[in-house]
Amino acid sequence: MKYTIKDLHKEFPTDEACLDYIFRQKYPDAKQFCRMSKRKAYANPQGKQIHPLAGTIFEKSSTPLTLWFHAIFLFASSKNGVSAKELQRQLGVTYKCAWRMGHQIRALMEQGGDPLSGVVEIDETYYGKQGKNSMKFKNKDAVIGMVERQGRVRVKKAPNRRAEVILPMVKENVERGTRVMTDEYRGYDKLSYRAYGYSHTNVKHGKNHYTWGDTHTNTIEGFWGQFKKSVRGTYAFVSPQHLQAYLDEFAYRYNLRNSPVPVFAHLLERASR
Repeated sequence: MKYTIKDLHKEFPTDEACLDYIFRQKYPDAKQFCRMSKRKAYANPQGKQIHPLAGTIFEKSSTPLTLWFHAIFLFASSKNGVSAKELQRQLGVTYKCAWRMGHQIRALMEQGGDPLSGVVEIDETYYGKQGKNSMKFKNKDAVIGMVERQGRVRVKKAPNRRAEVILPMVKENVERGTRVMTDEYRGYDKLSYRAYGYSHTNVKHGKNHYTWGDTHTNTIEGFWGQFKKSVRGTYAFVSPQHLQAYLDEFAYRYNLRNSPVPVFAHLLERASR
């Protein structure tokens, strides 16, 4: 189901409409509350007040709610992400405001949920500065990715790609007994040990083997390709400090790619909690 900019302007034409939506989401059982004049609050006949923006990303923000909703729409509908400069152009706010809004929205996209299951591909990559040492690991951050076939992805920044780092991450994010597929990197060798309990097969990229029956890591490598291409084209570069937030952003959209409910509705619901 597509949700367009026309739908956004029709459903949320004013700040009052946005505030009403947030109030209904946070307090569905609140009865006899009416919006207070010139205040972002609601009150009932007994004088009790409710401030629906408290605890949300909109709290203490002077930016109109219509602009916040527009920014959330852009993040939900853009496959390649939205830079702070793009938000600045689209919304007519300062760069400082746009940068803050972008990071507040990305915080809503934090990964979580049940462990992955079924058939899971696992792969690691490096992200960082380009230059003379672009093919080496110096000045780059390790990232571990796990993806279900036709399902969800989980991507995490890691201090390195050693076995003592990778294996606990897999154990935390992939259900025991799952069939996992990797490349030939030896850090994955213990996945089939009793302590971990996975059914592990791999392909040997070093020998130009990219598929072995139904064993391959093409799905997670496709995600890496999309992520890196989008970062280069939209953000140019992401600092190590904020790398996990951007990984969360791309994983969030990937996991909702086949959702019957618009991504905007999912993200707005999180923003209204």
